[in-house]
Amino acid sequence: MLNDESQDLFDIRRLALLVEVVEQGSITAAAELMMYTPSAVSQQLRKLEQEVGQPLLNRRSRGVAPTEAGQVLAGHARKIIGQMRAAHSDLDQIAGLRRGSLTVGTFPTLAGSFLPLVIRAFKKRYPAIGLSVRSARFDELVSDLESGVTGLCLLWDYPWNRFHDDSIRVTEVFQESTVILVARGHPLADRDEVKMEELRKESWIVRAEAHPVVEVLQRSAHDAGFEPTIGFLANDYQEAQAMVSVGMGVAMVPKTAVALQHPDVRAISLGAAAPMRRVLLAQRQDKVYAPAEVAFHSTLLEIAREHIGDYL
Repeated sequence: MLNDESQDLFDIRRLALLVEVVEQGSITAAAELMMYTPSAVSQQLRKLEQEVGQPLLNRRSRGVAPTEAGQVLAGHARKIIGQMRAAHSDLDQIAGLRRGSLTVGTFPTLAGSFLPLVIRAFKKRYPAIGLSVRSARFDELVSDLESGVTGLCLLWDYPWNRFHDDSIRVTEVFQESTVILVARGHPLADRDEVKMEELRKESWIVRAEAHPVVEVLQRSAHDAGFEPTIGFLANDYQEAQAMVSVGMGVAMVPKTAVALQHPDVRAISLGAAAPMRRVLLAQRQDKVYAPAEVAFHSTLLEIAREHIGDYL
């Protein structure tokens, strides 16, 4: 195909200019962003239109808008540019420009529980490797991994919403259960296990901003035949535990969220009915893994095997 003159490849720099013009809606704005003159941008886009054989932009009195062909090509160009940036990141590592460093993505409950165990072991074994950690929301973790900002990252999912992305390879690290938090003075505090049906009259403390644990609670409550009454929206699990400790309600949390447990809070099992969360190690499918990534992957799974029962 590369030798077929009828299938000429488009210039990557012109594609990048097209994307910026479409996103900015203005040749002038795109030129300023890309540090070109507007005339230079216009000239390159005209050449791209000649390569394509179709008009890509409709010029208007105020800015520009993509034609149908321009919109289609810009969509493909975004993917190509993203892949090129990821390729630069991979090649930098292979060439040794970032040798001996690794950035790992994670989420807050794991950063406050399991991950420090891995980091301690990793730094002891590989003291010359510079390790940094980025804690973020799910979508940001995936985006950072795809763009090469992180070499690997930790994700999670539940049975009703399994994570799948053809460009990302995932390995199950461990499964963790969901537990109920009650104050030490609560009538159920001395129980080892409780059923959701027994909690129908409770006021619930949940995470704010449509946190995923809210869906876990709602599904469990609906399966038990009731709608949970939300009494308090907490910004983090530390705040949730504090409110539980003074009797403001009960909470449902993943077990890693109580690695640092409030002294006046009891964690009670839901038994076989407890929703299970998978913790996943994610890496891009399309890259050559750097030695630091291989070492971290191996260390993490080893530590996970040692602590596999801690979060059930």
